[in-house]
Amino acid sequence: MWCKSRWSNRERACALACALLTWACTPAALASAQHEPSAPGAAAAVADWLPEARLVGAGTLRYLGLTVYHARLLAPPGWQPDDLGRAPLVLELTYQRRFRGADIAQRSVLEMRRAEPLAPADEAAWLDAMRGIFPDVAPGDRIAGLWLPGWGARFVFTGAGGRSRMLGEVADARFAWRFFGIWLAPTTSAPELRQALLGQPPAQAAAR
Repeated sequence: MWCKSRWSNRERACALACALLTWACTPAALASAQHEPSAPGAAAAVADWLPEARLVGAGTLRYLGLTVYHARLLAPPGWQPDDLGRAPLVLELTYQRRFRGADIAQRSVLEMRRAEPLAPADEAAWLDAMRGIFPDVAPGDRIAGLWLPGWGARFVFTGAGGRSRMLGEVADARFAWRFFGIWLAPTTSAPELRQALLGQPPAQAAAR
């Protein structure tokens, strides 16, 4: 397990180790996803990006009984999971714990490797870009990412008080595919959360 934390409390340290951007010690332990009621409204920038966006699905990531973040997936009307990678969508995370932006970026790279190894040049460039984009977050803060297939990704931050600001963008379609795949690709470390975000029913328990 990757673990880098200045906290002394064991549970909080482990929560950080398995925290934001969907990583898992084991998928069953982390992916305790539940549908959550829609927030009062997406960040202003999200409304500008996809004016007619609808909620596709929502879920919550928990670890050791601790809520890590709530996640929502928004897409244009008529969007279906088969459209993944062909139509724009917005993924929004509402954090329930504190995380350093540098840890978010580092963990993102590790999760992006799950689909297949990253080219060293890509990994270095993407890590550097995310370190410059992702801020430290506190409970109630939100980061929304816009996936523009064929172009790249944009990010906006909304503080607990409701004020939004643009964080930056990565104009690289390959980056966007791997980044959003952290949650939405079949190789995700939290498959139950993926199902919830895609609006799909939970997988049935295997027949005995």
